[in-house]
Amino acid sequence: MTDEWTAGVVTDAGGDDPPTVEGWRPVSVPGRPAAFADADGPITYRTTVPDPRDEASERALLEIGGTDGPAEAWLNGSRLGASDVGFVPARLEFDPRLENELLVVCERPDSFAGIRGTDAVPDRFDTPGIRWGVAVESRPRTFLRAFEARPRLGPVSAGDASEGAASAANAALDGAGAAIDVTLEVDAGAAVDDAVTLSLRPEGFRGGAAMERVPVRAEAGERTTVSRTLTIREPSLWWPREYGPQDRYTVRAKLEGDTRERTVGLRRVERDGDGLLVNGRRVRARGFTRLPGGDPRADVDRAVDANATLLRARGHVPSPSFYEACDEAGLLVWQDLPACGADLPVERGIELATALAEAYGGHPSLAMYGVQDRPADPYAEPLGEGLLAKLAVRYRAWRASVDREPADEIAENLPDELPVVSVAGPPGTDPDAAHLFPGWRYLEAADIDWLLETYPSLGEVVGRFGAGSLATDEADPATIPGLEPSLLADGADAEDSQREQAQILKTVAETLRRRECGVLAASTLRDPAPGGGMGAHTADGEPKRAAEAIAQSYEPIQAVLDGPPTPGAVGITLCNDSHEAVETTVGWRAGEETAATTVDVDPLETASAGTARIPPDAERVDLEVAVGDRTVRNRYYL
Repeated sequence: MTDEWTAGVVTDAGGDDPPTVEGWRPVSVPGRPAAFADADGPITYRTTVPDPRDEASERALLEIGGTDGPAEAWLNGSRLGASDVGFVPARLEFDPRLENELLVVCERPDSFAGIRGTDAVPDRFDTPGIRWGVAVESRPRTFLRAFEARPRLGPVSAGDASEGAASAANAALDGAGAAIDVTLEVDAGAAVDDAVTLSLRPEGFRGGAAMERVPVRAEAGERTTVSRTLTIREPSLWWPREYGPQDRYTVRAKLEGDTRERTVGLRRVERDGDGLLVNGRRVRARGFTRLPGGDPRADVDRAVDANATLLRARGHVPSPSFYEACDEAGLLVWQDLPACGADLPVERGIELATALAEAYGGHPSLAMYGVQDRPADPYAEPLGEGLLAKLAVRYRAWRASVDREPADEIAENLPDELPVVSVAGPPGTDPDAAHLFPGWRYLEAADIDWLLETYPSLGEVVGRFGAGSLATDEADPATIPGLEPSLLADGADAEDSQREQAQILKTVAETLRRRECGVLAASTLRDPAPGGGMGAHTADGEPKRAAEAIAQSYEPIQAVLDGPPTPGAVGITLCNDSHEAVETTVGWRAGEETAATTVDVDPLETASAGTARIPPDAERVDLEVAVGDRTVRNRYYL
């Protein structure tokens, strides 16, 4: 189809007629035209689409790949169809001409705008648009209109993480078995009395394949649904990166001349007081929040380079390509509903939660759901440092009040097969996942220890922490989404602000690891706009100082300082996020001082690694850990 699009603001919805638009402007789709960022009403996007068919007997389908709110499609002056769940692509059949004028009317959502309705992202992100593009395709006269493949793993008992690697857990689960529930909707353009051929094959590993036929009967013009369960006697499991392979299965359905495929993975995710269990074994989930915009696959690569095992899609639903990349890379996904702030209509929330689980539930990377993000912000006005600031933190947390009932009701309607975080927010909001910003919004970064000692439950699951910085010296902090100029040091330039950001991220991340936090996500992976923000990378993906700092802090086996790198004696802790016991040498250097200690640490545990004696003239502290045939380094600047 053509790549030429125009768009305009709707002046008259038109009723039974196509909408009226005052002035068309060239735009790019997918995208969010900056020219319409301040538009009050719906935006109509216009293009021409060809007849995709090679034969007159074939059928033409149009797919609109994701919108933020309600959308309506018009073709050649007639209403084609509508969608009110933007993250579920709309697939509409049409009777084509040789060339067809397509109008797609996009509206802002009445509720559940998510992160796009906040000042954390640019205004243009709130512009109604087509997020993932539009495509037309030809389908046979009788075709598979819908195809779902839902993996189902048998009973799993939580295992001792010290018992062996992922292969041992796979073997232990063989007896439990697994199944993939397949559901097909057949659209019969002509009478059909045939069978769908279902095949199952392993992807990327050696394993058993399967094939069977499912009878289908339907009269011309009917739609019928058929179901079948494919059993796997010796299942191979999908694991997060660092913990095992990302084994998956492809299910293929073929009916006459039509073929559809789905790739799924077998895994089980549970949560207890210590964090996540995947396939019955403890894992440490450490990573980043991610905001909308940018190339999803490139963001996944950045997270992997930073030693992350988790990405939180904060307040938005990303494209299917994001999930495909996470499946392949072994990154766990914490998926939020698009719900930020206090407003939370329950009925609509349940509708979106149900659609979200149906759309993405087959992806093995999906590990957690989140419902409501930051229902209140007791720390909207930043605090300083010192004793009085600590008293103010406690006072604001005590005064805060949040009605959890709507979020909890929506959470109850999500599938119970995955953990759910009903509320994520700052201290005082009774969060299931904490937002912690010492060193940025209040106190000093090193006060994270005091904060967690005062409120121990905040250290169990941490959904956001970090600080902001400038990307360039020319950037105006007042224009950068999500970055409050008052929180930057007076006169700070890009280098100074990035140095401070790296130090804050490093301090908080390593404290959480020392305290064996089960799930932690730094805020955020990448700036949503040029100039700066809370990202460890700039908007165009260039690493800031924080990218290297957090990658060091997130090494699976890493030595970290127990406190700020200041002259004097500072303890060292060895963190082991692996399933193997580690016996290694931990060394440190500060100025002319150096020493090494032999340390034993159990799987998924921490152990003392001695003390670094930092002389007054030292400029930095270097820690080294021997891990296999490589040396893992961690660096601190005084």
